[in-house]
Amino acid sequence: SSGPSSADAAVSAAAEEVTVRFPPSLTSRQRAVLHAVAERHGVPHSSSGDGEARRITLGRGAEVVDVDAVGTDAATTDEAICELLETHLRLSRDDARRAFDAPPPATKTAQGTAEPKRGTAPAVKGADVTVEAFVNRTRALLELERAAEVEQSEAVLKGMRPETAQRKGRALLGLRCVDLRGGLLGKTVVTLELASRKAAEAPPLPPHKLSPHDMVCVRPGKGDTSGEPLCEGVVYRVRDTAVEIAVDDLPDGSLEGNLRVERLANETSHRRLVQALDRVGRAPSSAGDPGGNVGVGARLVDAMFGNVPPRFHPATLNPNPNGSWVNPGLDPSQIDAVAWALAAADVALIHGPPGTGKTTAVVEYVQQEIARGARVLCCAASNVAVDNLVERLMRQRRGDATSKPGSGAPRAKIVRIGHPARLLESVLDASLEAQVLKSDNSALARDCEKECRELRRKLLKLDPRKDRAERNDARRELRRLAKEEKARQRKAVDEVIGGSNVICATLSGALSNSLRDQSFDVVVIDEAAQALEAACWGAILKGRKVVLAGDHLQLPPTVMSDEAAKMGLSETLFARVHAKWHGIGVARMLTTQYRMNRHIMQWASDELYEGKLVAADSVAEHRLEGAGTGTTPVLILVDTAGCDMEEHCEEEGDSKDNPGEAAAVMALVRRLIKSGAAQPEDIGVITPYSAQVGVLRDLRAADDNLAKLEISTVDGFQGREKEAIIISAVRSNEQGEVGFLSDARRMNVAVTRARRHCCLVCDTETVGRRDAFMQRLVEHFEQHGEYISAAELEDET
Repeated sequence: SSGPSSADAAVSAAAEEVTVRFPPSLTSRQRAVLHAVAERHGVPHSSSGDGEARRITLGRGAEVVDVDAVGTDAATTDEAICELLETHLRLSRDDARRAFDAPPPATKTAQGTAEPKRGTAPAVKGADVTVEAFVNRTRALLELERAAEVEQSEAVLKGMRPETAQRKGRALLGLRCVDLRGGLLGKTVVTLELASRKAAEAPPLPPHKLSPHDMVCVRPGKGDTSGEPLCEGVVYRVRDTAVEIAVDDLPDGSLEGNLRVERLANETSHRRLVQALDRVGRAPSSAGDPGGNVGVGARLVDAMFGNVPPRFHPATLNPNPNGSWVNPGLDPSQIDAVAWALAAADVALIHGPPGTGKTTAVVEYVQQEIARGARVLCCAASNVAVDNLVERLMRQRRGDATSKPGSGAPRAKIVRIGHPARLLESVLDASLEAQVLKSDNSALARDCEKECRELRRKLLKLDPRKDRAERNDARRELRRLAKEEKARQRKAVDEVIGGSNVICATLSGALSNSLRDQSFDVVVIDEAAQALEAACWGAILKGRKVVLAGDHLQLPPTVMSDEAAKMGLSETLFARVHAKWHGIGVARMLTTQYRMNRHIMQWASDELYEGKLVAADSVAEHRLEGAGTGTTPVLILVDTAGCDMEEHCEEEGDSKDNPGEAAAVMALVRRLIKSGAAQPEDIGVITPYSAQVGVLRDLRAADDNLAKLEISTVDGFQGREKEAIIISAVRSNEQGEVGFLSDARRMNVAVTRARRHCCLVCDTETVGRRDAFMQRLVEHFEQHGEYISAAELEDET
């Protein structure tokens, strides 16, 4: 409905009078449902406490109802909760029951008890969920996620010591401004480095969780955090020694002295996710149409939620509307995937395992749709993925080496939606802001803005008592000019977008005002297996057809709330549709990979991709070669068992490190460099634990020759590759606990970043004791690579 009902008004009034505190014995599902019910009816709600002591509170009145005081387990049943809501908050018991009756997703099994079968994908939860159940459940989980993000941000600003916030990666302390520059479409880029008394290069930043596109604020290094920050902006670039932030307004002299940067919660993203959910809930459905008159939108929604099977028309397909593929270098599996996507009437999936050229197939598909006269919306969860698509589309538009000369490839008219600070410099010319600045309407808008400035200066000079009539005339003119400026800018934006046949944006950007009334023939979502399902729907409902590209066997989307993740928020639309319609072949998997030596590839192929991956001839046997030292083994297993290299847990938090293993890793790096087989920039060190990243980076900082060595978590390397990868597993304990290592998707990403060489450093007695998945990985390295004990490296550490 468009406004609050009388019932909702009564609930809101009651919430101002009463505060209901529920006991910690509630399940995570019950807490999530209560958050959703409260949000839907405008009731203030919050959670406090950790783990088993976590409680949820509804309302903010003076009268406190403590459900714990009831003293009986019966008070925490679903029915009892519904009764409490009705009694104290005047909420309809039937409404509450409906919320509790929505089927919850299954939670993850305990570590080590649910091993995926070799050669198959992990089971997908909630594949048969209904639209209503999905919307209700996801709204509750998104509220948990928002609360977790806000809680973390507020902890930095209020309850947490700055040093603790930095250890948790939420802040950077002791910074100084070393550069201010303009040129980013009107933005100012601020460069901050660690303050150092030495005249040499700036020291490396400590481990942190700041990444490009994050919202941040800059504050004085010391002092109160309750006041206004010096400035707010968007992280533009992160280097080992510096962070760059794009800001709109920067008062003169405001960034002097000792500074700190704090990450902020992004309320805009949450609001857009909820908007997308609301649109799904309002989307048409064929379920209540006995006449069978199913509209395009209804058919798409029903196909995605499993009510009707996706439709394909291969018999009528002409896969080459111009007589040839735009890219003549497509392999057979890429051609098959593109042709199948073109044949789809509702939905198709392009499944791209590591190194198989998924983006190449997606770009070809977009070009073929343009040739058929379609208007395409291209999206991805991250700005980097969107920019990658834009770069490739622009390259083909220019007709460079990737396009066949004389192929007659249609010209794509591309617009990239997004904040300039979030875009790569190579795609700025395609950005909406850059194209709007070139338009006639934008020039007229700037003229209006200039006149407004002159009128404001004039107003300041006029005497309020003597020049009243003239002041009133100036104010009227100001209002007219402001209105005209806004209209001109809106028209300029509409002209640029309306004249384009390919719009590229993040999934959040697809819900921006610029695209509010836009519709498309096709929606393409790249890296769909890294996107929250709710985010995908905001883009999908703008189109008549959707093509999802991704790999559900690599890392899922990042979810900050452990509770929401366990209840299924990280499950993706790609995985759900793949599981539901796998039997009818909704997906086409790319099978030729162009990155890895076949011995690196084979483990991932057998473990996760049903043994179907094939190494292209150009990479199947490539390996590192040193100067006069012969070839380096493709696989090396470095065993730390019995070498007194035990894991340690952080003083605060649950991340782990292993200093002894870190020293062995750096010794291996130096071996590769000394042999001439690789340079520091060719090597990547990957570890699942941020604490180990910190230890490794400290060791790197002590050796000037290793400045270009890249060290990161698995998440930081997704979508990337290096000639050589060294994996630091960290875990070494008597219990055989492996933590993150048991996540098949995480280890899949770690191993498959390597092109010519992959080295696994681990305690085989720990990682192979209880976890069958990790045991198979160790066995693969033992059978196809070289085994050495970490004791052999002690003299080199």
